[in-house]
Amino acid sequence: MAVGELFAAALIQVLLERLVSRELLNFAHREGLRRKLEKLKNTLSIIQAVVDDAEEKQHTDKAVKKWLDDLIDLAYDAEDLLDEFTTEALRRKIMGENRADSSKVQNLIPACVTGLNPSALSSNVRLGSKIKEITARFNDIAKQKCDLNLRENVGGRSNRIRGTLPPTSLVNEAEVYGREKEKASILELLLSEKYIDAAVSVLPIHGMTGVGKTTLAQLLYNDHKLKSFFDLKAWACVSKDFDAVRVTKTILNSLIFEKCDDSDLNSLQVELKAKLNGKKFLVILDDVWFENYHDWTILRAPFEAGAPGSRIVVTTRNQGVSSMMGTIPAFHLQVLSDDVCLSIFTQHALGERDFSAHPNLADIGVDIVKRCKGLPLVAKTLGGLLRTKMGRDEWEDVLNSKVWDISPEKSGIVPALMLSYHHLPSYLKRCFAYCSIFPKDYEFEEKQLILLWMAEGLIQPQEKEKQMEELDGEYFRNLLSLSFFQQSSNDKSRFLMHDLINDLAQWVARDICFRMEDRIEGCKPSKRARHSSYLGSEYDGTKKFEIFSELTCLRTFLPLMQPMHCYLTYFVPLKLLPKLRCLRVLSFRGYCITELPDSIGDLKHLRYLDLSYTSIKSMPESTTTLCNLQTLRLDSCYDLKKFPSKFGNLVNLRHLNIEGTLMPPQIGKLTCLRTLSNLVVRKDSWSRIKELGPLVHLRGTICISRLENIIEPRVARDANLIGKPNLSGLLLEWSSNFDESQDRTTDFEVLNLMRPHKVLKELTISGYYGTKFPTSLNGPSLPNMVFLRIEMCKNCCSLPPLGQLPSLKVLFISRMARIKNVGLEFDGEGYLQPFRSLETLCFEGMQDWENWIPCEEFPRLQELSIRWCPKLLGKLPNHLPLLEKAVIKGCGQLIISLSSFPELCELEIDESKGVVCRSKVDFSSLNLENLSTISKFTCQIEGLDMQGLTRAENLTIENCKELTPLWSNDVGLLQYLPYLRVLKISDCPRLVSLVAEEVGEELQLGLPSKLREIQIRHCHLLKSLPKTMMCDNNFLTSILIHCCDSLMHFATDQLPQTLKELKIVKCKNLLILLQEDDINNSNSGTSFLECLEIHDCPSLRSLTSSGELPATLKHLRISFCQKLESMAKRFHLDCSLEYFSISHCESLKSLPMGLHSLSHLDKMEIWICPALIVFPDEDLLPVNLRVLQIFGCKNLRVLPNCIHDLTSLQELDIRRCPGIVSFPEEGFPTNLTSLEICDLNINDALFEWGLHRLTSLKTLSIRGGCQHVVSFPEMMLPASLTSLNIERFPNLKYMSSKGFRMLTSLEELYVSACENLMSFPEDGLPLSLLKLRIQKCPPLKEHCKKDQGRDWLKIAHIPCIYLDNKFIFETGEES
Repeated sequence: MAVGELFAAALIQVLLERLVSRELLNFAHREGLRRKLEKLKNTLSIIQAVVDDAEEKQHTDKAVKKWLDDLIDLAYDAEDLLDEFTTEALRRKIMGENRADSSKVQNLIPACVTGLNPSALSSNVRLGSKIKEITARFNDIAKQKCDLNLRENVGGRSNRIRGTLPPTSLVNEAEVYGREKEKASILELLLSEKYIDAAVSVLPIHGMTGVGKTTLAQLLYNDHKLKSFFDLKAWACVSKDFDAVRVTKTILNSLIFEKCDDSDLNSLQVELKAKLNGKKFLVILDDVWFENYHDWTILRAPFEAGAPGSRIVVTTRNQGVSSMMGTIPAFHLQVLSDDVCLSIFTQHALGERDFSAHPNLADIGVDIVKRCKGLPLVAKTLGGLLRTKMGRDEWEDVLNSKVWDISPEKSGIVPALMLSYHHLPSYLKRCFAYCSIFPKDYEFEEKQLILLWMAEGLIQPQEKEKQMEELDGEYFRNLLSLSFFQQSSNDKSRFLMHDLINDLAQWVARDICFRMEDRIEGCKPSKRARHSSYLGSEYDGTKKFEIFSELTCLRTFLPLMQPMHCYLTYFVPLKLLPKLRCLRVLSFRGYCITELPDSIGDLKHLRYLDLSYTSIKSMPESTTTLCNLQTLRLDSCYDLKKFPSKFGNLVNLRHLNIEGTLMPPQIGKLTCLRTLSNLVVRKDSWSRIKELGPLVHLRGTICISRLENIIEPRVARDANLIGKPNLSGLLLEWSSNFDESQDRTTDFEVLNLMRPHKVLKELTISGYYGTKFPTSLNGPSLPNMVFLRIEMCKNCCSLPPLGQLPSLKVLFISRMARIKNVGLEFDGEGYLQPFRSLETLCFEGMQDWENWIPCEEFPRLQELSIRWCPKLLGKLPNHLPLLEKAVIKGCGQLIISLSSFPELCELEIDESKGVVCRSKVDFSSLNLENLSTISKFTCQIEGLDMQGLTRAENLTIENCKELTPLWSNDVGLLQYLPYLRVLKISDCPRLVSLVAEEVGEELQLGLPSKLREIQIRHCHLLKSLPKTMMCDNNFLTSILIHCCDSLMHFATDQLPQTLKELKIVKCKNLLILLQEDDINNSNSGTSFLECLEIHDCPSLRSLTSSGELPATLKHLRISFCQKLESMAKRFHLDCSLEYFSISHCESLKSLPMGLHSLSHLDKMEIWICPALIVFPDEDLLPVNLRVLQIFGCKNLRVLPNCIHDLTSLQELDIRRCPGIVSFPEEGFPTNLTSLEICDLNINDALFEWGLHRLTSLKTLSIRGGCQHVVSFPEMMLPASLTSLNIERFPNLKYMSSKGFRMLTSLEELYVSACENLMSFPEDGLPLSLLKLRIQKCPPLKEHCKKDQGRDWLKIAHIPCIYLDNKFIFETGEES
């Protein structure tokens, strides 16, 4: 398979089709250009005849390969020219309409009009010249065919894709890993009596190439259970080239003793039918491709003679095959885990299940397997390549190579993937190749990709065919069903490509598609590149886009990023954009650009423009000359206030998203619109809603909001919603903050006149002010409605008869303030089968709802939710046979009967979660709110007994004002919870203890013994935790105590041995953590605490009586403990501490001894400890320390003199320590990557020592302490710097050109409070700079004003510039 097939043949065919289009020929004839186009068409026909032969020869002949590349490049140029023709024809058509001031669409403009137009004459000359040039280039291409010995119409290709041997039914089960669950699931289906009634059932196994469908079928075929269950078995590999005779003969020969050589399909089928008659059989049809239903019915005919329970298993990579053939729901086979793939890989590479015999190859092997992304065929292929190869170099070669570099003779995956690609029709090949602009693991939306395909002209519907959007939807679904796309596991609305499929797309697109991230350093993309994408960054500067300057034929400029606050260099829209005159797709999505240049109007080919989430304030008038524009996305452009006055000239616009933006003018002229996201009815232009009237092609979903602004209801009828049969979704919204005193009697008429077409599927009505609903919401008016939401209609006293909607599946009723009764009128009084299709029903926020008389049955309801309906009385519906989940929250008076729920229904009551089992419920978590005893909880649930609580693992108790203990002789709550894992208690003001004093020891011993986590908040009378729970529990690992004012100590004698995490916050009377002389006084008392945090405990004086901390401690953080004088006497020699932070402890005088011995310590923070004077251990620090921060220790006298020996130290931050007056004799560690100094008296010594010695430094911040500096930097700074911050240099006047010239990697510069600084260096700032902030520097700010200041050109290339906290490109004072 060659790139030539993708582009050359397909592009030539597209050009020929366009050259004979009626519109182009009419325009060419009118302008005297038709003869020139005829010559071009004839030349293209000559070339087309030899393209097939060229595709064959390019593999062995470099000259032919170059000829094809030149042809592709020229074909793109020709397509650009034909686009210019259609654009010019459309432009003149629009001009003629504007002159005539007519609303009619005219196909032609009279020749007398165009003939007298100097612009038209000039355009004709230019187009004629370009046709002549393009034709001459094609003639040169055509002449070369003889020199290259290219033959015409050579027929079928000889160099077809090399296929692999067809798989048989045999399998080595010892080499199959990870499919046990899948095999068991399918066996259950095959042996099930569920499908026993049918004579033969068909089970498809569907999955992408290489995922192991055939292997799974082999496992099933050879399973001993199936051998005894079926009378007959047969296996046939169908493959791509379907041959009914061959498949039938294969199956027949596996069932008879004598081989059958008959080639007559009829006689074969008759014999096969006789053999299968009355027998229960299993037939495997492996690797099925064909989708012809007629062929399938013929092939299937003999199988219908089998006995009930017979099965056919089909493996296919095409979901369309699954849908056509399957009678049992298809089994979709997923990828394997990396661990399983590792076993497959090592089996084939080493003949072992792991790397135990070859540990030196384990790390490379793991990385190779990660590249397999769960495909067993890839793991097998790569493992087979390394069979008998034991050198690391050989393994690294495979790791760094691409699958496409592997010879097909040695690979099973390459031919398999190429076969999938080869099977695609040509139009899908082009669409698939375009997807190579997406990086690996990038998740895209279906609509996003469809709009891009449309913009690139990858779909050209013929006359009277489907709309482009419909065809593109089919294209997308076809690629999805063939597993070229996969649904995201994170978001079902998004899709992605498996890495190997992505590689395949790159391979077939070659240098036509260019991804910036894949560019090898120093290599330029091909000038032939037409489509480009890149991953946007927070700051995208000039250097990033230098490579685009030569890509003048580029059609796609697509940053891929999630909506975010990103900054783009002004160079791109102002300088680069005018060079890219062939663009079809342009996106600035997510960038903080505030304006577009007028040159945007020169992009005549542009069809897709995305300005979503930008800060754009107006669109230039030139935008309206983009007459080819199909898609305009302005989502969340909240600052956009001005549109072009002739917006209606965008006559080809099909998709307009203005969510969060004002409504543009002249929308009624955009009669090609297919999607319009929303329309906001403004007070000053409420009548413009009638502009929706002519937009009869609208489809998808539209939101019409601020409907309260409509003064005359008749304009609602002019919107003509009933005349829009393609609309599937409608949102009608009234504002919630409207003046209620105004008369709202017109709202009923507005809603009634906005009646949608009966095909509508989804409807939301929000904030409606009427007192009743119109009849448009009953069944006959909306027979196709599947989703309905009615919310915040606070004047309505009753609901419409929604039970009459025959197709309704999802219903939400929310915040209907005046609804008190829901009864027969809701079901549709007298309606025989109300809610017959309903699957989800949700009531929410119905504050005054009191009575519900539900219908007898909700036959299809799967999910029921009733939230925050505090006055609702009575019971739930009785008959809910299919209910899977019920959520009841904030409905204290509602009686919940367990008999209403079917088996295995998930039940959630006020966040207590359980599952119904045998008319009872087993709760896995309990949430008790506003309750004093368990009995109040059980009384609300009819049929609940204490046994249903025993398996609860989580218990949350909130706002139980009367609760004193959890365990007592009267209130025995927790003895019912032997499996309790997590206990959370909050806002129980009378809770003194978890266990009452009178409780006997025998009850204490029965407390939950598997408790792992305790959280107690705002229990101000709590004095302690039970000793039994603390010390006799082998599972307790985490405790949090917050705002428990009566707690004076946490524990006595010892900490719980299993406790790993302890956090105590805002316990104002806590004096000591552990009251014991020695926490390690015995082996049984050893603590394994790893994390200790204490915050805002103002009475705390010490942590332990013994003065020592657990040796296992890894994380220690203490803050706002004003009376704490000492943390501990010393650290253990073998202490595991990794992070140590102490802050705002004003009485702390010293740190524990042994600080220097903390070999694991990575980060140390000491903030605002003014009583601290010196470091312990003669100023020695841990040798492996990586981060050191000292802040606000005003009495600290010196820095540790050994600081230069800390070779692991990377980040040093010393601020506001005025007592430090001497610089370390040997300076700072030279491997620092970040240095921040603030208000120190050592700056002069630091500068003299030499900052250039810090050769790894990336971040440097100097604030204050530089009173005498006039020019900066006078000293040499490290060339490695990426961020520089200078602040409070009162006498600084100049920036040194010499100093900045070396900073070629500098990306961020922050200058603040340098009141005398006048300008930046004469040479300007580094081109690498991405972010510049100037604060409190009046002269410099004046000189940096946009387009005015004398320093503006020095900084204009920087994407992000802020002057006194204001973005420089925002209009205002700076402009």
